[in-house]
Amino acid sequence: MFVFVCAGCGAEVTAPVSQVALPVHARQRYGNGVQLPVLVRAGTFAVDPEPWGGPWRMWDEVEPDEAEARGIHAPVPALSDGPPGAVVIAPGDARGTRLIPEKRGGSCCGLDGADGPNMACETCDSPVATRVDDCSLWQAVRLGPDAVHRVPVDGARPAPLSWAELAETWEATPLFDPIATWGGRSGANHYWSWNPPWEAAAGHALAHLLVASEGQAVRVPDGVATDVFQRALDALLPAGAPKRRAALAGPELPAPEAEADILLVPIHPRTGRTWAPEGPAASAYLVPLPLGVWLTLVSPPPYLPVPASGRMPRDVLRDDPLPLLPYWPFRADRRTFEHTLVRLPAVRSPWLRALLESHGRDGSAVLG
Repeated sequence: MFVFVCAGCGAEVTAPVSQVALPVHARQRYGNGVQLPVLVRAGTFAVDPEPWGGPWRMWDEVEPDEAEARGIHAPVPALSDGPPGAVVIAPGDARGTRLIPEKRGGSCCGLDGADGPNMACETCDSPVATRVDDCSLWQAVRLGPDAVHRVPVDGARPAPLSWAELAETWEATPLFDPIATWGGRSGANHYWSWNPPWEAAAGHALAHLLVASEGQAVRVPDGVATDVFQRALDALLPAGAPKRRAALAGPELPAPEAEADILLVPIHPRTGRTWAPEGPAASAYLVPLPLGVWLTLVSPPPYLPVPASGRMPRDVLRDDPLPLLPYWPFRADRRTFEHTLVRLPAVRSPWLRALLESHGRDGSAVLG
């Protein structure tokens, strides 16, 4: 556990928090007027290794060597010149800070951080963080890497859970979720949707699947994986008999078959490390997935109605009659897909660069 203190005066600006991996959906912007929850759970923090926020530079203002040094291997519209290494916490874990009213930014329903740090230390008034809670953005407080210091809290640091323990205790991420929008006169509004973290995870994984395909058709496992990946792969890769085969692999699963060229594997939610097989399967391309998403692929939960009594509050989404499924096909998150793909060195290959440049036309129906 750690607390973060103001670099200027040493005052504590967070509650005690423990480190986790930065979620795959950290840069997702979802829908319009949508109320998204917190990016990281209360009592945790994650470090964003990449720059975030302004100032921005257009791609033609960036030297190729600089982009390469930053791990970007294909053109992007603009690059952030903000400092890398921000510490991301849940807004409720901030302590001893105040909002800076004049740093509201170009927000719609909340704060978007466009004007830079909008939270100051209450003790010395130094800007220390940027709060983001605008509609369609994941709620978070981003502590400036140069504005705070990390201080260990007394006590032993617990060891990360093993893969076996995680497989038994971690919750699967539902494929569908009720999405809340800003309420009108009649109260909160909801609609039944594909789960936003699922769409982001699919965008992240799809970029890796394309690299692993080497330009050939790919077949993913039957079930949920087919629903979320196969349509996109068929749209973006050449038609024909699949040449490469993807399989699920991970803790508590049998060893993957030798014919599998690609393995869909989980990411450790605490350390951010990708599960890796041993033996002959070690040579397969590993496609990383958030653990909760991977668990749903491995064992999709059935819908089991639960008896209930009493009156249902007005603002609660009803499940009688049963919620409708989303009325649109599943689409991987475009922003996450592009963010991931341009940071994979293989994108420099001519076929993948051409696909990246044309996916707005060829992949418009499979990328949201």
